[in-house]
Amino acid sequence: MTANAVQKMPTSALPAANAGSEAMMKLIEHATTSQNFDVAKLEKLLDVKERWEATEARRSFVVALTAFKADPPKIIKNKHVAFDTQSGGQTEYDHATLDHVCDVVGAGLAAHGLSHTWETKQHDNAMVEVTCVLTHVLGHSERVTLRAMPDSSGKKNLIQQIGSAVTYLQRYTLLAATGLAAANQDDDGGDPGAGEPSTAEQKEELIALIKEVGAGTARFLQYLAVPSLDELPAVKFDFAKKALEAKRARKP
Repeated sequence: MTANAVQKMPTSALPAANAGSEAMMKLIEHATTSQNFDVAKLEKLLDVKERWEATEARRSFVVALTAFKADPPKIIKNKHVAFDTQSGGQTEYDHATLDHVCDVVGAGLAAHGLSHTWETKQHDNAMVEVTCVLTHVLGHSERVTLRAMPDSSGKKNLIQQIGSAVTYLQRYTLLAATGLAAANQDDDGGDPGAGEPSTAEQKEELIALIKEVGAGTARFLQYLAVPSLDELPAVKFDFAKKALEAKRARKP
C-alpha cells in the first residue's frame, strides 16, 4: 500500500481511527504512571482499546469497499479461447485474464486503502481450494473461498490442470470478494474447462443417485463448485457420478 493510495481514500476513516487510538493510548499511559497503578484495570483498558480498534477497522473496511463499489473499475474480456474437448467436440469463449483483472481491480482497491492476497491448498481428493483475502489498511480482512477440481479440459498434464484451476479460482474469488463477479461474469461457464454441458440423461442419472444415497443437493453442488446441475460441464460428469457411487458404497 503506497502513501498516495492511502491519501486518495475519500473518507476520514484513517484520521478518526488514529485520533481515537492516540487518545486511548494517552489514557493507558496515564494509568501506568499513576500512584494507584492497577494491573487489572490496565488489562481492561487494553482490552477496550483492542475491541475499539477492531470495530473501527471493520467500519473503515465497509466504508472503503462501499466507495470502491460506487465507482467500480471496468473489466473487459480481453482473451478468446478455443480448444478441442475430450469428447471430440470444440468449445470457445471470451474471458478476462487474471493479470488484467488484478491490474484493474488492484488499482481500484488501492485507491481506497484495500489490497488482496490469496491462500491456496489442495485436498486429498485433488480438489483445489482458493481463498481471496481482502484487507483494509487498518487491518480488517474478509475472505471468499471457492473450490474446483483440476481443469481436465483440452490436453493438459496434471500440473497444468491444477494451475488452470488455481488461476480460474483466483480470478473468480477476487471478483466475488469485491462484488464484481455478477457484473463481469465470463462466458467460460461455472467451472474451469466448462466446454459442453452435461446431457439431460446425465442430469437425470445424477438426480437419481443423489436421492438414492441421500446426499444434500445444495452441499453436493458446492462440492462440485457449480450453481446447478444444469451448469455441470460434461467433463465433470464422471467425477460427480463416482463421488455419489462412492457414497453409496459406504452406506451400511
